[in-house]
Amino acid sequence: MTTVTTRTVEYPADGLTMIGHLALPAGTDRAPAVLLGPEGLGLTDIQRRRADALAKLGYVALAFDINGGRRFDDPQQMLAHVTPLLAAPDRMRDIGHAALDVLRAEPRTDVDRIAAVGYGTGGIIALELGRDGVDLRAIGTVNGLNTGRPGEAARIHCPVWAGVGSEDPIMPSAQRDAFAAEMQAAGVDWRLVVYGGALHAFHHPPVAHTVLPGVGHHPLHARRAWRDILDLLAESLTLGEPAPVEGQSAA
Repeated sequence: MTTVTTRTVEYPADGLTMIGHLALPAGTDRAPAVLLGPEGLGLTDIQRRRADALAKLGYVALAFDINGGRRFDDPQQMLAHVTPLLAAPDRMRDIGHAALDVLRAEPRTDVDRIAAVGYGTGGIIALELGRDGVDLRAIGTVNGLNTGRPGEAARIHCPVWAGVGSEDPIMPSAQRDAFAAEMQAAGVDWRLVVYGGALHAFHHPPVAHTVLPGVGHHPLHARRAWRDILDLLAESLTLGEPAPVEGQSAA
């Protein structure tokens, strides 16, 4: 089995002490890297396992934090925290830049081969980094679509992949259309995959606590979205063909 080294990293951002999860592949050479953004709930073991799965494939992976080490199990508390953040592009960019600085400072990171992938809020942060002109090899976002300030999408100089559920009331067709129009007008190399029958957060395994209406897990599409992300990374970071998904732990 491929040996993966992990450690917790603390760093300041958004007036908070963020607590990220860094996963390193076997070996000592520099490797392509992935900045991995979490849902509005915050950084959880689900995202940590995704980072570990990426490290097993040969990537340096940093699952970053957006809530100062806090996980919101109550959806209303999560919305109270995340809604103002989603309305503040500069705050999101600052959070993304702070995490990116940590990833770039890691000696194992090949700073010329970094991609940003995120889920929900984390995906929108990845998009905002692209709109801020950050040098990335790829951007991937699942259930996290927004449109940026006029003209800023032209600063994105890498492929953008996005995945959403067809029945997602939080990312409805009008929002998907606006995102597609923005990317197209800016000349971005973009793809949008709509997973039929899937709700919002379809990638997230079922949770015991109360969730918002329109949220639900779709195991098949969760696995498909993970494979699509791996294909994006393999294509953009030139690591080779992705390995099969290992069960549900990384989906």
